[in-house]
Amino acid sequence: MTAFPSFVAAGEALTDMIVQDAAQQQWLSQTGGSTWNVARAMAKLDVLTAFAGAISSDVFGDALWQASEAARLDLRFLQRYKNSPLLAIVHRTDPPAYFFVGDDSADLQFDAALLPEGWRAHCKWVHFGGISLARQPLAGKLVALAEQLKRDGVRISYDPNYRLLMDASYDATLRRMTELADVVKVSEEDLEGLFRTKDIEGAFATLRSWNPAATYLYTKGGNGASLHVGHDSWSLPAPKINVVDTVGAGDASIAALAWSMMHRANATPLQHLQFSVAAGAAACLGQGASPPSLADIENLTNL
Repeated sequence: MTAFPSFVAAGEALTDMIVQDAAQQQWLSQTGGSTWNVARAMAKLDVLTAFAGAISSDVFGDALWQASEAARLDLRFLQRYKNSPLLAIVHRTDPPAYFFVGDDSADLQFDAALLPEGWRAHCKWVHFGGISLARQPLAGKLVALAEQLKRDGVRISYDPNYRLLMDASYDATLRRMTELADVVKVSEEDLEGLFRTKDIEGAFATLRSWNPAATYLYTKGGNGASLHVGHDSWSLPAPKINVVDTVGAGDASIAALAWSMMHRANATPLQHLQFSVAAGAAACLGQGASPPSLADIENLTNL
């Protein structure tokens, strides 16, 4: 029997439909989804990994299935339904403007009870986040799963990854998932959007007050990132690189932090942060969400 994954990312896999011309007649279809990207990033680091979620049975679902297979994800955790696909329509790219199409779509049908029997006994870490936690009834199922995993002693990471549909109705989920998480990743843009404020540092303080025991990865794009544990914090600038595309950089950074904490228990917080920042930068060297390998990350760090 195939071994169970030690790392699982649970949430959404979707299709980005990205406009290619001013007349909005040409569109590029790309596989995506923040939690799915985190799973791919961890698998790229040679960890047995699964994405737990649901996709459609049509051509969009086929593309996600094939990309999941190519990423070496455990396909036993990927459910398929005849419902419509979840689409992110990016109708302007600079500045980005988008909306989601997915009423009663396949992602919402996900059922944790249908995951392979016995998987939780082998799982060390589960990641949550993205728009999956802002879309009911999926959000309720995922929060319940996170609560169950927490009781089992599984480590949990959470990246809210702010999107426009995360309005005041998301506030309770934001707080509950922060309370459950061992590691929370958040960006300046996330804090401004989630707390609907320009007081970014105040928002970060509020977030941390909900779970002072958690580790917080605070990413600041080209300005690097900081890691916060209790009253201590460490900051690092981003490596100097020629950025090709920032898509997937945040997903790579949280996957790398989880990898470092899972596989390098004796590393210092600064070393964990170095690995995470290097991974985020390495993800910017390729087009689209291109997860970096261990070698890619090590090329950008002094570890």
